[in-house]
Amino acid sequence: MKILLVGLSHRSAPVELRERFAIDAPEPILAKLVAADEIDEAFLLSTCNRTEALVLTRRPEAARHRLRSLFARELAGEDVSPGAVEKALYEYTDSRAMQHVFRVAASLDSMVVGEPQILGQVKDAYRAAAGAGATGVILGRLLNRAFATAKRVRSETRIAERPLSVARVAVDLARQIFESLEGKRALLVGAGDMGEIALEALRAEGLRELCVANRTPERARALAERFGARASGFDALPALLEAADVVLTSVGGGEPVLTPQMVAAAMHGRGHRPMFVIDIGVPRNVDPAVNEIAAVYLYDIDDLDRVASANAEQRRREVERAEAIVQEEQQRFDGWLAALRAVPTIRHLRARGEAVRQGELERFLRRNNLGPEQREALEALTRAIVNKLLHAPVSRLRAEAETEEGLAYLEAARVLFALDDPGAPGAEADARVDDAEDE
Repeated sequence: MKILLVGLSHRSAPVELRERFAIDAPEPILAKLVAADEIDEAFLLSTCNRTEALVLTRRPEAARHRLRSLFARELAGEDVSPGAVEKALYEYTDSRAMQHVFRVAASLDSMVVGEPQILGQVKDAYRAAAGAGATGVILGRLLNRAFATAKRVRSETRIAERPLSVARVAVDLARQIFESLEGKRALLVGAGDMGEIALEALRAEGLRELCVANRTPERARALAERFGARASGFDALPALLEAADVVLTSVGGGEPVLTPQMVAAAMHGRGHRPMFVIDIGVPRNVDPAVNEIAAVYLYDIDDLDRVASANAEQRRREVERAEAIVQEEQQRFDGWLAALRAVPTIRHLRARGEAVRQGELERFLRRNNLGPEQREALEALTRAIVNKLLHAPVSRLRAEAETEEGLAYLEAARVLFALDDPGAPGAEADARVDDAEDE
């Protein structure tokens, strides 16, 4: 029983590769994964900065090949080389995988440390996996501990004191470019969570002329009304671009919303005054060729990494405290998992001891003619001997099961008592134990 995680993120892949792995509907993929013999439970997380698959498996090597095939063949598309995908993928097992999940949920692995969106995204992904019947006892427990860990990090450290997001970093970068945003006009393309955070940050910088454009004008109006901004549909984008000094895009979908032709026309209409465009969508919302237009400064989500790194340095001490919380919670979950693994080990150990006792007793009785009372006495004597011999190792396994060394004790017990050797004395009892566990 192994926990395995395979994925890619902003740390291992550029945005032009990451955007190929955006998953809008994880349920069909989850269903295919758990239908495979090598995967017992599965979870998928897909955000603008990462796509990861987490599984529980009894056949780790087969599961590893299945997940790597998922990324390289099913998700990447024919025009992406398998070599590029393989180079971008990372892989973690057991304790390292648990720790990674906890760090992601606590926003310690985010481009902007402390950003609040990731926890909600992980929760949404868990609801999708649970709804698809892909998660069970182990991954369900792991993800719920990840949520509890994230809550501890936010309440016990100052990482959440001034929560940041990619949208906030984008606004910080705009302020650095223009020195001051007062008197500037901003256009927000998209009306999702990122857009709301961007509007809050723009207002905080003193920018008053705001407009929200969205495919659904009603959603644009609902968001704009909260911030005193104007609202519009996408049909007005050409005119809105012409008036905008700062443009932030955060829209779902696979095709660019802003094309070179559209932006070039807007620049001509505004007399080629500078335009600052920040694309925080994945897949990207702005055609990269826009950056070739004179006086247009285009930044995508990877360009925000420099600003995010500065923020991370300021929070280094709080991050250290948060990492300690993650380690504590990971070890606690590791102990629970070790205790779970101890149950079948103890059952197999007892069953094999009893099988050896019964086998030797029967052989002795066949060679010796004993009366009923002598048989009962010998039965009680041999059972007591086996129980006393096993008492110390079984008690130690139970006592150490939830400690950091618990897994090492379990592995040592299986080796010393040959519990994984089908030819060892008493191995005939294994099938009965396995059947009882499956019931």
